[in-house]
Order: sequence, then structure tokens, then C-alpha cells
Amino acid sequence: AKPVRFLINTHMHPDQIFGNAAFREIGATIVGHRNLPRALEARGAFYLHKYREQVGEALMMGVEIVSPAMLVDDRLELDLGGRMLELRAWKAAHTDNDLTVFDPETSTLFAGDLVFMGSLPTLDGSLLGWLRQMDALAAIGAARVVPGHGPVPADWPQALAGERRYFEILARDIRNAIVDGTPLREAVKTAAGSERGKWHLFDDYNERNATAAFAELEWE
Repeated sequence: AKPVRFLINTHMHPDQIFGNAAFREIGATIVGHRNLPRALEARGAFYLHKYREQVGEALMMGVEIVSPAMLVDDRLELDLGGRMLELRAWKAAHTDNDLTVFDPETSTLFAGDLVFMGSLPTLDGSLLGWLRQMDALAAIGAARVVPGHGPVPADWPQALAGERRYFEILARDIRNAIVDGTPLREAVKTAAGSERGKWHLFDDYNERNATAAFAELEWE
């Protein structure tokens, strides 16, 4: 078997980074967005505390917050030994530390949480940034995508359609609420309501997304 030389973190959330310590122990180089170390410093202790409360100490044994040793400022070609991966750091979207990986040999894009399918996308970065970068994301010449959440693989760029629709509707509804003078506490209850039934976990995360969108859009 070939050794694992690199572990690539697509962003800061626990389901992406809680395995870092295990891969560090076998000598893998951890790779991430230039903003990832700062994000982990700010939130890492909270993530550990939250998950220890939720799943217990036994399941969290050995889990540490480990920052990447190799940082991507914009684009980076990672040589696996005759096989190149194209890494790209994005501006704020799902988070402010999103990273994608494109494998030209198989024409596969590993999009991290810049692509959600089926489960509602969650905002922890910038709604406007996510929307502005979708065309550039769609322009990556992949045939298929591995989304952060959803069926694997999926056709590219068709996989972006649902997410783009949701965010455009959310932005429209929040802008209308702001123009109408609707208070935030009321606006978030109805924003993107037409999308209910189209996404798993809609009722868990839509109001949170709408709150973040309102805070961003009222100052645009």
C-alpha cells in the first residue's frame, strides 16, 4: 500500500478537521486554506467542548485541533508523484476558508461544502460571496463533483443548480423584507419559504441562514 502523504482540509468545520491528529501521527502533511489556522484558533476549543458534550469523551479520545502545515493562498498544484491535483482557495462563501480540489486525471472536483445537494446549504461565511463565486466554481472543467453533502458523484456543473436557486431566493426575500421595513425576527420566518420541502434539514437551518443573510444584506 502507498503511504498517505497529504490530508486536505476543505474548510474549518468539525466533520472536516477532527481527523487531522490521526493523519499527523502517520506523517501526512495537512493542507488547508490560508485562513484555516486563524479560524481553528478562534473556534477549535468550542468545537471540542461541544462535541464532547454531544457524543461523550470516549468517542472524542485522540481528537485534537491540528492546523494545516501547508497553506494555499490562491492556487496550488500538489504533486502526488506523476499525478497533479489542482487546489484553489476561495473568498468567503460557505466559510472564509473554503478550498476545492480538482483531479484532472479523472475530471473530478472535490468541492467540500461549497456544494450541497439534498441537505440545505448552511451559511458561515458570506451569502453574496457564495453567489458571486458560483460562476467561477461552475467554470471548473470537471465532469463530476463530490459534494460536501449529497450524492456521490454528481454531474458537474448541474449539481450547483439547486444551491444557486436557494440562495437567489433567500437573497431576494431578505432584500424585499429590508425594503419593506420588516423586522429581522419576522423576516427570517418566511424568507425562502418556497424552498421548504425541497431540502433535508430546512427547518433546522433556514432561519439561521436568513439571519446571516439579513445581517449582510442590510448594509449592502
